[in-house]
Amino acid sequence: MKFTRDWLFDHLDTDRPLDEILDALPMLGLEVESFDDPAKRLAPFTIAEVISAEQHPDADRLRVCLVNTGSGDPVQVVCGAPNARAGMKGVFAPAGAYVPGIDLVLKAGNIRGQDSNGMLCSEREMGLSDDHEGIIDLPADAPVGQSYVDYAGLDDPVIEIALTPDRGDCAGVRGIARDMSATGIGSLKPWPYATAEGTFDSPVQWARDLGADGDACPMVVGRAFRGVKNGPSPQWMQDRLRAIGLRPISALVDITNYVTMDLDRKSTRLNSSH
Repeated sequence: MKFTRDWLFDHLDTDRPLDEILDALPMLGLEVESFDDPAKRLAPFTIAEVISAEQHPDADRLRVCLVNTGSGDPVQVVCGAPNARAGMKGVFAPAGAYVPGIDLVLKAGNIRGQDSNGMLCSEREMGLSDDHEGIIDLPADAPVGQSYVDYAGLDDPVIEIALTPDRGDCAGVRGIARDMSATGIGSLKPWPYATAEGTFDSPVQWARDLGADGDACPMVVGRAFRGVKNGPSPQWMQDRLRAIGLRPISALVDITNYVTMDLDRKSTRLNSSH
């Protein structure tokens, strides 16, 4: 089960430091299997501007780029991305940086007779997604020299816990927050109930088998939607899904995955029955 710090804080009201939260999880029977802090892992990556992008004299698919990193003199980078062009803003990794997506420590080198002192990166090279069609193409107002992690809001640590079969209540972020609030780490934030008036009769009909005791299923709640136009989900939702290893697909699929991880299926049913 993976979640991020800020995702947990959506449900848990606390001022405790992250180290204390990580120490508390095993005491609840939730072993911390891994912890990843993108702010540290991607610290060397900064926003840069391509001043010029000239055809490599000895390679058809390479360009020799002069890059303004916002610090010192421009840096020459040999780049094979088809979208590399003068005037664009991208993400620069200097020589000496570790590039997680290709498991490589960059070294200053010479490519077909041209010096190359760093890299203009794709999302896959940064370990952010599988996209490697070209280097990251940022808006024109992206501030040169700024940390890309800060600019893109990627400074949200990711926590992975091991779940035993008896801890299905913590297969969602709200369940983890509920358990932590019981230890005094913080308080569980109230559920944001909201009333939405129906505008048409639902075509979905429920049938309940109450069983011999008459209360096996005391309540079933659902809602029907129509006129829904699918498309990309909000960027904040895509970012959270990517952070826990899920690939964004579309709004309808992403919402389903998000609610599953946020509340877990068991919690969703419990919330629906209250």
